[in-house]
Amino acid sequence: MKTFAAIIIILIQFNSIGQNGSIVQREDSLAVLLNDLRAATNNQEKEVKNKRFQQELEKTLALPEAYSYSFSKLKTLGVIDSPDGLLRIVNWNVEQDDLSHKYYCYVLYPEKRGSSHNVVQLQDISFGIPTQPTEILSADQWYGALYYKIIPLKKGSRTLYTVLAWDYFSDLSQIKLIDVMYVSGNTIKLGNPVFKVGKETLNRVYFEHSKKTSMYLNYEPDRKRIMMDHLSPESPSMKNFKAFYVPDLSYDAFMIEGNRWVLHEDVIGVNQGNGEKKQVVYVKNEKTGELEEKVIKTTWQNPEDPGAPAGGTEHVAVTPDELDKNSKNDKSTKESRKQKKDKRDPSELSIFKDLKKKKSKRN
Repeated sequence: MKTFAAIIIILIQFNSIGQNGSIVQREDSLAVLLNDLRAATNNQEKEVKNKRFQQELEKTLALPEAYSYSFSKLKTLGVIDSPDGLLRIVNWNVEQDDLSHKYYCYVLYPEKRGSSHNVVQLQDISFGIPTQPTEILSADQWYGALYYKIIPLKKGSRTLYTVLAWDYFSDLSQIKLIDVMYVSGNTIKLGNPVFKVGKETLNRVYFEHSKKTSMYLNYEPDRKRIMMDHLSPESPSMKNFKAFYVPDLSYDAFMIEGNRWVLHEDVIGVNQGNGEKKQVVYVKNEKTGELEEKVIKTTWQNPEDPGAPAGGTEHVAVTPDELDKNSKNDKSTKESRKQKKDKRDPSELSIFKDLKKKKSKRN
């Protein structure tokens, strides 16, 4: 009888921790529920376990500490914060039996008075809206995605939060996207006309590409630009079939100009350093045969710079075919320069150029 009573007491205590315990205790309980969800083997089981996890997470996010707590034990839950510390996105996905994904997201932001914070759920209705919606959306009209970066952008007195995201999308193609998230009244809005692409202004930008490859899309704070791979079809005949678009080894970037992101094509991609301008390396002294320290610059050197180590000569990249052409006489070279570019050249099949062409047809 005493043993039975002790068990009842333990269960009551555990239940009390689950409902009224510290955020650390709540995180431990959430970690168990999340691991249980990831171990589910079919859609029905995932639905039940995800609902339980979501309910407990929502209660936890309402706690004052949740606005800054790390949740480091929830390994498959995405928690990202804006650099100004005012916006927090809590985001996760659940893979379905057919390999499609369902997405879940909560956005935390401070109340106007600053004494507490609000929690808004973004509701994935991707099956009820266009696959790539272009209009401004409310929190209950979410397309569903996993966010991984937040970049503040000032527009007047309002702060717009540019967000980078990934979406599984389909069996053949996946999507990287750039969107804008901001507080409007007591809720969250998605999309804003701050993306300038040629003569067109967009609320958000999609990059659909092949499942066979990955696309680089990330923010470079030192240069204040969103750097990305340029996508082209694998062959000219695959134009407009996004499942066959892949990075073509060139780069584009959205750069902040005033209160907008302006597209710049064919920019130079440079690896970001560790913040140091110089680095110590060890080289062999040809005379003594011993290793010596040498300080080198870690910044990119422009080969056309007169002060560059290579002498500042003009740098032009050429292909083997171009080398053959250069061996011909000057007359042939001049005539070849007058010829128009092949319209079937994959490098000309830019997803951004497609946007410009569509715009011109409407006028």
